[in-house]
Amino acid sequence: MFREEIDKLRSLKEKLVELRRYLDLDGKKERIQELEAEIARPGFWDRGDESQDVLRERTSLQKTVEGWEEAYGELEDLLVLCELGEESEDEETLAEVKSLLPELEKKIGKMEFARMLNGEYDANNAIVSINAGAGGTEAQDWAEMLLRMYLRFCERRGFKTEITDYQPGEEAGVKSVTFSVGGDYAYGWLRAEKGIHRLVRISPYDSSARRHTSFCSVFVFPELNDDVEIDIQEKDLKIDTYRASGAGGQHVNKTDSAIRITHVPTGIVVSCQNERSQHKNKAVAMKQLKARLFELELRKKEEEAAALAGDKKEIAWGSQIRSYVLHPYRMVKDHRTGYEVSNTDAVLDGDLDGFIEAYLLGGQN
Repeated sequence: MFREEIDKLRSLKEKLVELRRYLDLDGKKERIQELEAEIARPGFWDRGDESQDVLRERTSLQKTVEGWEEAYGELEDLLVLCELGEESEDEETLAEVKSLLPELEKKIGKMEFARMLNGEYDANNAIVSINAGAGGTEAQDWAEMLLRMYLRFCERRGFKTEITDYQPGEEAGVKSVTFSVGGDYAYGWLRAEKGIHRLVRISPYDSSARRHTSFCSVFVFPELNDDVEIDIQEKDLKIDTYRASGAGGQHVNKTDSAIRITHVPTGIVVSCQNERSQHKNKAVAMKQLKARLFELELRKKEEEAAALAGDKKEIAWGSQIRSYVLHPYRMVKDHRTGYEVSNTDAVLDGDLDGFIEAYLLGGQN
């Protein structure tokens, strides 16, 4: 009566052994030792952002190694328990194994899913930009709803977020907002969200209670490491300073510390207003510009490849990737994968895992 559970556990063990090779746990352990030696060197803590990058890398590697070792240890314990129970034909042991096995399968399944995050920059931090479409207050309110949704999603996954630019709407909501996301595979998870998001609802701003459709665009860029070189000429930059707007501390609106950088050749505009000094705001804005120029080059290459393959698709404002319908029925549907859920409140509260997993498992790029 234990044979089915034993077979499941042995199959899971084979998956874990394969995952160990795929994850290169031995290489990760060596890298952890190198990082710990670097941390122990004199002056390490004086290196500012560089030291934080080292600590983040070590934490990420440790999380992967410890997660695998914990799952393997639990599996070995269950296998031994199962084999002992089989010998004694103990039904209580069988019931215990059956109760513990689903959680172990779920844990290993998540580790297997991580294999989908195998893009070159999937492990990087991310920069997310949300822009309200045409429609004034309606679209700006929708942009703020999306901001809340993504911040909640990031919180659920343990990602660290920081709003770097916030342009409030005239009456409500937000015209545009940019925030950074730090955490394991932040870009790999969030890249599924690039595109146009469509909301259908009864407008809270319409005295006649009519149904409105609003659009917002979401852009997601990988935050690039220093070893990725993007040629940015100073002569191509137009730099403006202005007073920060929106929520903030007592420093906001008192000095022209906010920075807006326009890359003249491409027309790309980035800005940052959350830091107290122009110097820090410019550094953050330049990081955003670097990411957007890099993403632009990638997109050009993809479009050229699609054109050669005769598979070029029109990019239009109406080509939304996902619809959020709150009236006359309640449904959120991803048009790329067909994945849909009726619990709209949960989705708008950050429950996006199902949509992102469907996108990644579908082999989308």
